[in-house]
Amino acid sequence: MSALRRKFGEDYQVVNTSRSMTFSAPVKRKRQRFVEKNGRCNVQHGNLGGETSRYLSDLFTTLVDLKWRWNLLIFILTYTVAWLVMASMWWVIAYIRGDLSSTGHDPSYTPCVANVYNFPSAFLFFIETEATIGYGSRYITEKCPEGIILFLFQSLLGSIVDAFLIGCMFIKMSQPKKRAETLMFSQDAVISQRDGKLCLMFRVGNLRNSHMVSAQIRCKLIKSRQTPEGEFLPLDQCELDVGFGTGADQLFLVSPLTICHEINTNSPFFDLSQRSLMNEQFEIVVILEGIVETTGMTCQARTSYTEDEVLWGHRFLPVMSLEEGFFRVDYSQFHNTFEVPTPPYSVKEQEEKSSLTSPNPVAIAPTLPSPLLGNRVGRRERLLSADHAEHPEDQASRLPSKLQRMSSTKEEHLWRALKTGTALPGGKASSTGDLSLSIQRFRSSSIPAVRHGQPEEQVKLLSLDLDADEGDLAKHRQPTAISTIGAATPAPVPFPSMGSRPEDNLPAKLRKMNADR
Repeated sequence: MSALRRKFGEDYQVVNTSRSMTFSAPVKRKRQRFVEKNGRCNVQHGNLGGETSRYLSDLFTTLVDLKWRWNLLIFILTYTVAWLVMASMWWVIAYIRGDLSSTGHDPSYTPCVANVYNFPSAFLFFIETEATIGYGSRYITEKCPEGIILFLFQSLLGSIVDAFLIGCMFIKMSQPKKRAETLMFSQDAVISQRDGKLCLMFRVGNLRNSHMVSAQIRCKLIKSRQTPEGEFLPLDQCELDVGFGTGADQLFLVSPLTICHEINTNSPFFDLSQRSLMNEQFEIVVILEGIVETTGMTCQARTSYTEDEVLWGHRFLPVMSLEEGFFRVDYSQFHNTFEVPTPPYSVKEQEEKSSLTSPNPVAIAPTLPSPLLGNRVGRRERLLSADHAEHPEDQASRLPSKLQRMSSTKEEHLWRALKTGTALPGGKASSTGDLSLSIQRFRSSSIPAVRHGQPEEQVKLLSLDLDADEGDLAKHRQPTAISTIGAATPAPVPFPSMGSRPEDNLPAKLRKMNADR
């Protein structure tokens, strides 16, 4: 124990999985198993009626499937009866011909079988003929045609009996069932986390150095259930995924392997927790199939795990160690486990808890600031909800009456100039075309203050962004006073009333400067 603690740490506690030990879970009464631990199926067929004749139609397979004691009994009885019957036939021939008469025979008389005087001598003659021993004292003469016919029948019948019985015994002795005796399964299965996922695991190993070619493992969950239509299924079989999609069920069984079944939404154990495990009734049947490397015959090993043989929060002890030039497997720790921290909740409960504690936020696409539009945010970030959205008319109606008149007058002048294509102050003309234009923001760099020495002001028109809405236009249509209150931006220069020519709308001083130029 101290060596194991030095090897695996003080936090690991070795748990002996012997059947004599009890665990924290309450002890349950041992219930009937569908498949025994040694792989034998605990099922008996009864009330076959007239279907028993089907066994005689395949007599060879029936003899092979019988137990060894019945095979040996049939083997001995078959040969004994055959020998007695054939010896009796030779004795009957000798009796009919008068070879068994105690009186002397004529020297010219030729018996059917020489030196056969009674039943023991007839039996010895049959054994010498059947076993091809041929001591030479007993033999068939040419004056006995019925003896020749019986000899031919004896040879054919003996060959058939030998081929049938000896072949049956040979097949039974070379059955791969005995190869399954050297394939080991762990006494218990465990449930713990692996790679952050809750998994059902058990261990399998091969005691022989010869490999299992194309070894494949499958798992079946046997549990009674009732369908929505009310039908009761006493032993319903459900497949447990042990890596069928990823190829993990194809084993390279050289050293002990831990088979893992991930408990997810597709698993029958999706809602299995540590508490509900005590009240469940199920059986996990494990089937390992492969080809025996030495004989080329298919071998199958089976075992099963009931609900009281599934340990929650345990993990198997390592059995591999590196020696000088090879790996060593310690099978004394093959069945032992140790406790590890494992959540007692089911996967379903964990997913529901995580969905409540960390709900998924609404994904908002970030909008990069434009150098022309400043820090104007995107449309998706501006529209919080349809119920709280404010229309431009509502925003304008909240302004004082004097500011509303000033805004409406300036907007009319601005949009009239944009629609008619009239040149803006400074001699800059813009063509609207099919796409309407909007003055998004009057920046201090775009509209400088009037200074001495500057003949005119320049106004830059920025194209309307495809994501812009009426809310943006109403925001930028506000007068200077509201814009100053809303954001610290330079006040826009008011547009003069539009005249017949752009020069007529300029102040007198600027018109005089243009005339001088």
